[in-house]
Amino acid sequence: MSDFDYDLFVIGGGSGGVRAARTAAATGARVALAEESRMGGTCVIRGCVPKKLMVFASNFPREVENAALYGWDADVGDFDWPMFRKHLHAELDRLEGVYGTMLRKSGVEIFPTRARVTGPHEITLADGTVKSAQHILIATGGRPVKPPYATKDLGLVSDDMFDLDTLPKSLLIVGGGYIGCEFACMMAGLGVNVTMYLRGGQILNGFDEESRGLVAEMMRGNGIDIHTGTSVVNMDRADTEHMPTAGGSDAAMGAPVGEDVTDRTETPGGTGSIWVKASNGREGVFDRVLFATGRAPNTEGMGLAEIGVELGRRGEIVVDRYSQTSVPSIYAIGDVTDRVQLTPVAIREAMAFTRTVFLGEDCPVDHELIPSAVFTQPELGSVGLTEEQARETHDIEVYATSFRPMKTAFIDRPDRTMFKLIVDKETRVVLGAHIVSEGAGEWIQLVGIAVKNGLTKEQFDMTCAVHPTATEELVTMSQPRA
Repeated sequence: MSDFDYDLFVIGGGSGGVRAARTAAATGARVALAEESRMGGTCVIRGCVPKKLMVFASNFPREVENAALYGWDADVGDFDWPMFRKHLHAELDRLEGVYGTMLRKSGVEIFPTRARVTGPHEITLADGTVKSAQHILIATGGRPVKPPYATKDLGLVSDDMFDLDTLPKSLLIVGGGYIGCEFACMMAGLGVNVTMYLRGGQILNGFDEESRGLVAEMMRGNGIDIHTGTSVVNMDRADTEHMPTAGGSDAAMGAPVGEDVTDRTETPGGTGSIWVKASNGREGVFDRVLFATGRAPNTEGMGLAEIGVELGRRGEIVVDRYSQTSVPSIYAIGDVTDRVQLTPVAIREAMAFTRTVFLGEDCPVDHELIPSAVFTQPELGSVGLTEEQARETHDIEVYATSFRPMKTAFIDRPDRTMFKLIVDKETRVVLGAHIVSEGAGEWIQLVGIAVKNGLTKEQFDMTCAVHPTATEELVTMSQPRA
């Protein structure tokens, strides 16, 4: 019998931490887990799940409009945000309960409290209780951060968006990454007037240039006012001193010039109307401002540096390919390591950790060719190298097509779909695939299987097309782009 209280102590009850605790317990290990907030972590409570449900909700007005153009007597009424929010939180409560039940059934002891690491094998809980473990796993995830403005507390972060009492009429989103773009599309679909400021020249930095350009064009077509090369230089509560003067504003920037903002009701997570001045000189008043300006690893106050755990410049835990830190008994997985910030990746890191530490297998984490999706409208699915990345290291051919899909072309909608394959000219291996379309998130999962397994362009083409579908283009693009 070990001299330690547990074989494994997990700090963090998100998807990665829970998976590691359950799989380790299944090997016969004595496992405990501490979570100071809600079981399920960012993905279940504050990220993927509530966000995707909001995506579904925001799509219905467009679907009803399409139905009317197809001949149905269809009309969409007002959106009942309080009803949706109540149903949403009931679902999150259910999922949180499921996570707790799974842990208990696996024999994991749960501590609903904050935990700090106070030694290579020692964990101290918030009430001062000290526990010991042969192995410690940090899976505390990350959190959204705000820019260092003096008035930053006037703005929201993504966590706040699911708790608003009422939907704003106007929303400024600062940041053009996947979180900012997804919320822009969601809120616009729910009827909110959305403006975006991003410092760079295009949304979705790091994704395929052509793909993100098409997404941006479609977002603008859906009424989202995107301003590139733009940042906030000042923001404050809206009042007579800060209200824009006639001719110095644009209605698309928020509330129209001269709108009475004195009677607006403040709600939790918000502060009433907010005046914003941008770096391009534009001024506007918005009901809410959302900062989608990045995330930071949750390592503050955990005592890690004090016991010798190496941290990176952003506070992330530095680990090797087995998720082991500079202290051999301590491991870390998920967003807290700032490797790949995706829930399925954290789960795979958890499983690799268990196989390595408790089953004795040589199981490094595989971070190559991970499919991803951005749930904008339209969606963007991506796996492998972008065209820009591939050109730096390979002699490539690019196969691409963009067209109006049958579903919306029939009713004369401007929607466009794009499929793109990046192919190594010598080996013919498909190095990357990029899809912009309704349902791209579903499709890229399947395409990812082929790319992950190194299929060639000719092997793609050997597969018979399914007609009439949009995805048949994946196996019928015969000529590379000049």
